[in-house]
Amino acid sequence: MPKFAVVASVIGLVLMSAATPAQAADQTLTIAYTCSGGPFGNTTLSVPIVVPDTATGSFEAKWSIPALTLRAAATSTTQVQVDGELAVTGGTHSGLPKPGASVTAGSATTPASQVTSTVQITAATGGQVTVKPSTETGSLKLALAVNPAEVTTCTTTGTQSVTVTAGQGGGDDTGDETGDVVAYTCRPASGAAQSVRIRTTLTLPTANPGVGEQFTIGWKGTYESGAELEAPNGLPTNGLKMYAYASISGLPGLTSATGVGELSGVAVGQSIALPASVDLKTTSRQAGTATVKPASVNFGLRPTEPLIECEPTTPGSLRTYPLTIGAGSTSPSPSPTRTAVVTETPAEDDEETEEPRTSITPREGVATGAGGDAGPDGRMVILAGTVLILAAAAGGLFLRRRPLR
Repeated sequence: MPKFAVVASVIGLVLMSAATPAQAADQTLTIAYTCSGGPFGNTTLSVPIVVPDTATGSFEAKWSIPALTLRAAATSTTQVQVDGELAVTGGTHSGLPKPGASVTAGSATTPASQVTSTVQITAATGGQVTVKPSTETGSLKLALAVNPAEVTTCTTTGTQSVTVTAGQGGGDDTGDETGDVVAYTCRPASGAAQSVRIRTTLTLPTANPGVGEQFTIGWKGTYESGAELEAPNGLPTNGLKMYAYASISGLPGLTSATGVGELSGVAVGQSIALPASVDLKTTSRQAGTATVKPASVNFGLRPTEPLIECEPTTPGSLRTYPLTIGAGSTSPSPSPTRTAVVTETPAEDDEETEEPRTSITPREGVATGAGGDAGPDGRMVILAGTVLILAAAAGGLFLRRRPLR
């Protein structure tokens, strides 16, 4: 082979290698469970759980639940309910429950399905998050939605683990385009609680707001697939609003920011579409530094009467964003100017000229009415001065014409 052909082949291989970026790999933790009781007859289960090798802020654990066998055929159409726990170091596991496979009436088996839980990263950037099975009794529970009290309990003695590396951007950021997954427990006024996950991004002001200045924190959220909030029975479908909150700590008197988003197309039994964005507003009365993180999202017709309340499942593990309140500036009060009001008196040989009287009027003036610094009405001053002058003149005439004794 000619030399130039060999060189060209080598260059081509190098270019192809450079053009193919390294892909982050997933890793699988397979847990063997021993099960008993409840509606399912499976005595053993092998459940693979897939996690990434690198993650920022939070990551999903994807549980593959195998096909299940019912002890008795289902009497009505329902769903498998899955509840599971993991032992996590360097993070916190939000756990399940989650709805799994659908079960048709008359069926004695269920198809395989996948459910996801969320791990919030608490390890520093570059640190390790270790995920392994929870060996507590009932670390995996299976039930049917039509009879949630009847539970198949599964336990493991496995000690295997996988590690996830904490990536850049774990905390104290001003926001990013992807946000972090926040796990919520949503409790409607009527109906069962729901586990919901919303990828949430907070955008703080680019310039530090000042004391007494209202400022805005941007909120954006999108559901994680399979973890949407469903409208329960009895929920009004017209006029429904979402009230989003951010928690603020570190400054006395400033605890939260809130905003409202209009909702449309709400249908009972369907997921409630989130607004594209919400502006959260608040005002600080003190200067200083604080931290901000996502808080509740509520749904209802009025903010004081929520029909669905969603609270973060693990608020202590959420990403925080820095906030600085500057000293700000206050507008000075109008400085008063003195306006002399002079009244002339008739010339009298034995009368002294009266000293000028003054009244106070604010600079820039008061357009209508009398302000706090406007002083007495000028007409009243003139009238009072005239009365005093006439009284003084009459007194002087009386004294001059009084006969001598």
